[in-house]
Amino acid sequence: MQKPVTEVIRQRFSCRTFLDQPIDDQRQRLLAEFLATNQVGPLGTQARFALVAATQGDHEALRGLGTYGFIKGATGFIIGAAERSPKDLEDYGYLMEHAILFATDLGLGTCWLGGTFSRSRFAEKIEVRRDEIVPAVTAIGTIAQGPQARDWIRERARGTDRLPAEQLFFEQQFGKPLLAVGAGAYAAPLEALRWAPSASNKQPWRIVRTENAFHFYLARTKGYGKGSLLFFLLQFADLQRVDMGIAMCHFELTARELGLAGRWVVQDPNIAKPDDRTEYIVSWFG
Repeated sequence: MQKPVTEVIRQRFSCRTFLDQPIDDQRQRLLAEFLATNQVGPLGTQARFALVAATQGDHEALRGLGTYGFIKGATGFIIGAAERSPKDLEDYGYLMEHAILFATDLGLGTCWLGGTFSRSRFAEKIEVRRDEIVPAVTAIGTIAQGPQARDWIRERARGTDRLPAEQLFFEQQFGKPLLAVGAGAYAAPLEALRWAPSASNKQPWRIVRTENAFHFYLARTKGYGKGSLLFFLLQFADLQRVDMGIAMCHFELTARELGLAGRWVVQDPNIAKPDDRTEYIVSWFG
């Protein structure tokens, strides 16, 4: 990216009003080239992404999914398909967010759209296979100028609000906040993670630092996602696992930019959890 990733992260927002004009050829080419290389998640899932033009009926299809009928003017979508695997949703979230940050650096507007896409017209656009899932797509286009670009729905969802660090990051155990001085060189990657987008802005990530690692946990929102009758009936993807991949992306890209070497490993440290809605996802060993 041309700008520092921390700057791009703060620049990104959920754009819901676009200019009704195609993305110019140069930015289409750059984005397509990036998507062609963005195919393997940090936990090994194979995925593929495509930039497709919006066609008649897409917005009606979004409205039929229930939540995202208010997207206005988007002339394209980034659609991805990931092979089913134990960490497919986390990897999908990581890879799609990386693409979104790349698009943001190009000056384009984007908006995550999560839902039931695996059997939708959007899945047909990428010719999804039986062994693949399409848990989310991204609307993309030229940002409309003026306050309508950041509309009242985003403000009502308090999308610019983030939980304070002491509620998200812990030292050795849950309940013991990780102070900025204790985070050391990782203070910036953690702050970048804190600014990650999430479904309904639930911010489900919790991080526990031990001597040589940062352990990522999913603190599930009660009645949301896995185990929720509504999500089961609507066959929604487990979006809070996708959120964890987004958090991983913000954390790793910032760490790499700062020259902090590390790797992702699934190795449960068996830290005592605060409740039965908290589950271990992955660890970063630096």
